[in-house]
Amino acid sequence: MEYVIEMNHITKIFGKFKALDDVTFKVKKGEVHALLGENGAGKSTLMSVLFGLYQAEKGEIIINGKAEQISNPNDANNLNIGMVHQHFKLVHNFTVLESIILGRETVKAGILRKDDARKKVMDLSNKYKLKIDPDAYISDITVGMQQRVEILKMLYCDNDILIFDEPTAVLTPQEIEELMKVMKELVKEGKSIIFISHKLNEIKEVADRCTVLRKGRHIGTVDVSTTSKEQMSEMMVGRKVSFNIEKIDAKVGEAVLEVRNLTIKARNSKKNMVNDVTFDVNRGEIVCIAGIDGNGQSELVYGITGLIPINEGKVFLNGRDVTRESIRRKCIYGMAHIPEDRHKHGLILDFDLQQNAVMQTYYEPRFQKFGLIKFNSVREYARKLIKQYDIRSPKDEDSVVRNMSGGNQQKLIIARELDRDPEIVLAVQPTRGLDVGATEYIHKQLMAQRNEGKAVLLISLELDEVMNVSDRILVIYEGEIVGELNPKEITVSELGLYMAGSKRGEGYGKKA
Repeated sequence: MEYVIEMNHITKIFGKFKALDDVTFKVKKGEVHALLGENGAGKSTLMSVLFGLYQAEKGEIIINGKAEQISNPNDANNLNIGMVHQHFKLVHNFTVLESIILGRETVKAGILRKDDARKKVMDLSNKYKLKIDPDAYISDITVGMQQRVEILKMLYCDNDILIFDEPTAVLTPQEIEELMKVMKELVKEGKSIIFISHKLNEIKEVADRCTVLRKGRHIGTVDVSTTSKEQMSEMMVGRKVSFNIEKIDAKVGEAVLEVRNLTIKARNSKKNMVNDVTFDVNRGEIVCIAGIDGNGQSELVYGITGLIPINEGKVFLNGRDVTRESIRRKCIYGMAHIPEDRHKHGLILDFDLQQNAVMQTYYEPRFQKFGLIKFNSVREYARKLIKQYDIRSPKDEDSVVRNMSGGNQQKLIIARELDRDPEIVLAVQPTRGLDVGATEYIHKQLMAQRNEGKAVLLISLELDEVMNVSDRILVIYEGEIVGELNPKEITVSELGLYMAGSKRGEGYGKKA
């Protein structure tokens, strides 16, 4: 049997925390091998060892039958191993083209030559249908576009072994479909792919075999075609997981959030990213804004929460005009925000878990006196959240957030926001990057908010989530609401037509 990768008896320890405990992982040539596990199970750590970002305390790595010492990513690249990281490794003030060719630049007589590189990048972009603007700055493009840049960066290096770490977490359903086609095409070309994902549907669609990790240990490797999603999820979390969301009938009350004629212009042009949007979110309901990424839903949330200025329109919270209020005031009045980019807007990565836990509340009397932080109170509060929301980290409340897995970072944000007992929760991609067990838990938390008579505004690219969690769906297309739908009365394909702009609801005419 020909293995391109053999990782035998890998052990990795951080302080007293054993992230990987005697893990063996083998990949055949020309296969898509899925790596499945809960948040914090050790998947990214195992791949970081393979890519040279970490050094294992024990174990050996064999590439194409030869034992190798991979001390850094350059060693990995020299062995034709490429990696798309869960948290992108891109330079924000570089262009897309500069980011892709970084480290592999063509230089003649000391001058950077971009013409050949541009041609190769655009050829790859066209071949794999990964559309990009090579001259756009990384800081100005969506997270979905950044994901494409990461993939092109790996393809530009002509790697034979490709590691995709949660590649679909930030993509739209349409982009995911395209990525699956790309992966199948790459395997046909003789490449071997390691695919880290929590999404069992995707694993079933694209993977040949699947290795399951749980709490840093190898649970088993199975053939995907003969193993059900239920079996894989049970291997992953150690218990049966319900894929059905239990919903009682909504008891809808008065409006909590009222958005009136909201218009937000693009930062670098006169185009309206949000164009005259009006809607309400009432007590006791979950309203979902569905749309293909980049149609104004991010700017809409930024405007409501105060992250960017509103050009026209009003926002009311429980009847109070909060359009020009500060972000802190909006929090005090009962607005909670689970942001789409947890690193940019949700956490301070170099602070520890307990500091991030009180980011919205440190000024309250329970956490400070005479302007001095009550550190014991903060620590106890963080421990409470860790236990209640099952947040796993190497050093518990003392863990630096940067060193936590993406899913546990997300759990921390959700714990902090929901524990404030808000009037309305703006949840943007709340289950992005979460495993099935954690996703099930988050859905229950949002449903509990709704059942307690609170309001929830959900922004999601996951069509299953949109259809199963929401009571009403508002579809956004090119910055406008183009339809209000009842998830009980429509199909996924019909929703897709609205999202693509092919269909509009009655009364939602195109404005000049």
